Amino acid sequence: MELILQRFYFPGGTNGMLYHNGKLVCYTIELPWLNNEPLHSCIPEGIYRVSMRHSNKFGLHMQLHGVPGRSLILFHPANDAATELKGCIAPVTMLTGEGKGALSRKAFEKLKKLIILNAMQAPVFLTIKTNKQ
Repeated sequence: MELILQRFYFPGGTNGMLYHNGKLVCYTIELPWLNNEPLHSCIPEGIYRVSMRHSNKFGLHMQLHGVPGRSLILFHPANDAATELKGCIAPVTMLTGEGKGALSRKAFEKLKKLIILNAMQAPVFLTIKTNKQ
């Protein structure tokens, strides 16, 4: 399974559109690009393996593997990248500003179900790239 994240970069945060099989799954928010600085930047564009992970803080959620110079990059709910993210990606139902969105938990649950259903059949990968529009 492949997910495609098409990003838009802004000084206040990074917004994206997450697709599966050409269909929009949800929007995403992240920190702005700050040269992959841990805890302060979104991660570099590339292809990453996605797995399921459990923690007391987020319950069942997703983790990205193979991020250069980074670890514990997660998909988890958040509506404001600047105050709720430390390099992770938050699915949101709608974008409300640079690195800001709404109804993150709803989008997160939709994405989690999609990944769980497909992960049983094949590995899940996320391709992150700049939106060319």
